[in-house]
Amino acid sequence: MAGAAGPGTGPGAAGGDGDDSLYPIAVLIDELRNEDVQLRLNSIKKLSTIALALGVERTRTELLPFLTDTIYDEDEVLLALAEQLGNFTGLVGGPDFAHCLLPPLESLATVEETVVRDKAVESLRQISQEHTPIALEAHFVPLVKRLASGDWFTSRTSACGLFSVCYPRASNAVKAEIRQHFRSLCSDDTPMVRRAAASKLGEFAKVLELDSVKSEIVPLFTNLASDEQDSVRLLAVEACVSIAQLLSQEDLEALVMPTLRQAAEDKSWRVRYMVADKFSELQKAVGPKITLNDLIPAFQNLLKDCEAEVRAAAAHKVKELCENLPPEGRETIIMNQILPFIKELVSDTNQHVKSALASVIMGLSTILGKENTIEHLLPLFLAQLKDECPEVRLNIISNLDCVNEVIGIRQLSQSLLPAIVELAEDAKWRVRLAIIEYMPLLAGQLGVQFFDEKLNSLCMAWLVDHVYAIREAATNNLMKLVKKFGTEWAQNTIVPKVLVMASDPNYLHRMTTLFCINALSEACGQEITTKQMLPIVLKMAGDQVANVRFNVAKSLQKIGPILDTDALQEEVKPVLQKLGQDEDVDVKYFAQEALSAVAQRLRKLDSPAKDGEEPSAPGADKNHFLRPGGPGEDTGKFVPLMSRHTESERLGWFLRRQ
Repeated sequence: MAGAAGPGTGPGAAGGDGDDSLYPIAVLIDELRNEDVQLRLNSIKKLSTIALALGVERTRTELLPFLTDTIYDEDEVLLALAEQLGNFTGLVGGPDFAHCLLPPLESLATVEETVVRDKAVESLRQISQEHTPIALEAHFVPLVKRLASGDWFTSRTSACGLFSVCYPRASNAVKAEIRQHFRSLCSDDTPMVRRAAASKLGEFAKVLELDSVKSEIVPLFTNLASDEQDSVRLLAVEACVSIAQLLSQEDLEALVMPTLRQAAEDKSWRVRYMVADKFSELQKAVGPKITLNDLIPAFQNLLKDCEAEVRAAAAHKVKELCENLPPEGRETIIMNQILPFIKELVSDTNQHVKSALASVIMGLSTILGKENTIEHLLPLFLAQLKDECPEVRLNIISNLDCVNEVIGIRQLSQSLLPAIVELAEDAKWRVRLAIIEYMPLLAGQLGVQFFDEKLNSLCMAWLVDHVYAIREAATNNLMKLVKKFGTEWAQNTIVPKVLVMASDPNYLHRMTTLFCINALSEACGQEITTKQMLPIVLKMAGDQVANVRFNVAKSLQKIGPILDTDALQEEVKPVLQKLGQDEDVDVKYFAQEALSAVAQRLRKLDSPAKDGEEPSAPGADKNHFLRPGGPGEDTGKFVPLMSRHTESERLGWFLRRQ
């Protein structure tokens, strides 16, 4: 525990000389020993403040030994300590004294909790860059050796992350020792250590000389790729990318490819999954020749793998694989060696595989061109649009612009649009909802003329859907369409159809008219709102259904800021006053809310005063805030001065009074 240190130990004498300015520092230091975890954590996070107050010498001689001795603590405290020490070089006297930070970090790199060890290794890597080559060999390399030969696997796993940062600046003799230690860890008895070594193999290979890569790293890679633990083998696949980038084509073929072929057919699906996931990077690393001879056949096997997770990972890489193929002969390779397997995946039994393919397949159209897209890809797109899985259908719809650029809008409408219309009328409301959300995207791709011909009627039909969520989404959809196509289009095409619904026998549809007006008013502007929409809203104030009437009040409040003074004063206000006398409680409430908002709007329009200021006439009563509201805003309640102010304003007033 951090409280194990006695009162006479550590840097606790910081405030002992009677200097009051150091008292807060003394408190922080005392909190380092406190039994409360949160207090210790807070103090650790302010460690730099303590170090600044103590000075560089006392930080080195007192604070760091204290921290090293009291390293046994809660994991969150140790994590904060490991993070703080990484930025401590300037607080111990600069790079010449950076080695003083190594003992506590070495202890932290051996603890059981993984996140603490990882953070300690990260800080050690950061500090290693601040060591001179001499100090590195004198202090840092011995630390790495101690960790690499530690009794517990925790220290050996931490050592794996430190070889690559100290190797480049070490002497040749020390480099040989470092390589030897890394070889030992790659064949360690503990799987966790071999996993750590495999995860750092590629990073270590990048800093080694080419001869050492061939003679030492490649054999290590081969051994790790055939390890008995699949968790080690899959990490070796990741290292393969870095190793392949360093070798020539001849060396790759002879040294790496046999192992990579073996990994692509590994008995563990996790290893095959890693090959599929890293396929694009492997393809770039090995070059076009090996890709055609070895990787394409391997990719075909991954696309028809017995495990769905592997097929899904490979399907995700289809587009990248095709893009990275050499331009010469690319089309032929895709058509003959990739497309047949893609056709099988379109009807795969697993929805995740089909969804992964749907997210990338549209991109092939730009690679294969118009004729191949129409002949070979369009039937696949159509099949996926009719798939029972909504995610598959949506992935196709969201990428329609790729196909539109290649085959043109007319061809697209004849082939894919009927399927989209079918989805828009799907029995499942969630499917319809998803199509609505993609409608603005489709509208932008198809253009206004085509949209009016094919999809406008769909958008209007959604407004009278029996599910509220669909009606709400359709209302928001109209607003987005108006922003895309402009107010003139709205005035001629949308607004008349919306206003007709105001006389619909179903009160839900009449309410939808009000919701549409709320959404469209801002996009359409003052003229259309005043001349076309406002008369309908005012007429609906006499509706027999109370729900419609109080939504009229809410609509008038919503469109009020768009209307001019005359419309508000002569048309809106009388109707709201009438609704304020309604027999229904909710109608009265929303009418009074709207009246208050309209009155405020009128004051802003009529008064030259700045926003937020109350206009005051000469000789006006200074205590006017104590009175009820004036005409048009009478709430029937007494409104005291202090209730008009925010909580912070009242608190400030109270403090000033004290």
